Amino acid sequence: MKVLVACEFSGIVREAFDKRGHDSWSCDLLETEVRGKHIKDDVLQHLDENWDLMIAHPPCTYLAVSGARWFNQRRKEQEEALQFVRLLMDAPIPRICIENPISVISTRIRKPDQIIHPWMFGHGETKATCLWLKNLPKLVPTKIVEGREQRVWKEPRKPDRWKNRSRTYQGIADAMANQWGSLCTLDDFILRGSLR
Repeated sequence: MKVLVACEFSGIVREAFDKRGHDSWSCDLLETEVRGKHIKDDVLQHLDENWDLMIAHPPCTYLAVSGARWFNQRRKEQEEALQFVRLLMDAPIPRICIENPISVISTRIRKPDQIIHPWMFGHGETKATCLWLKNLPKLVPTKIVEGREQRVWKEPRKPDRWKNRSRTYQGIADAMANQWGSLCTLDDFILRGSLR
């Protein structure tokens, strides 16, 4: 399966799919942190390259409700961020997952199909993560753990804080690759054909 992981510099999701034999690529304006197949560019320039699946992590700076106190000062940036999300959702790709924290996407575009937490996939943290899905089933939890804390929220204020908070947990990446990576069937070819 040909997989695009949009807005990912960490390579975590890309490598989870790559380890399972998929032709997986990350795309971001930043260089990748882990050597692998990476496109350093605006992902909007690469949406029509016959992908079977896209998992997109659009920047949440102007979308997440955790920054609601600044919304009035950043209306233009928020509208641009929402337009970016719409373009990703409307991409000519048969299967799409848009991932973001609790955000205005829910009220301005549509409600998420699923909300997950790292503790559902083997990590002892809480971090509500919304998934907007197109032709994908909801992720099934793989390892529910106790000892839940808000480690991501408590991340100290350092220059790389935003990077650390935006990385996908390995357990979630593995669940995506295991559960969605097995969906490449004749249906994908039919879906892709109907998009042209």
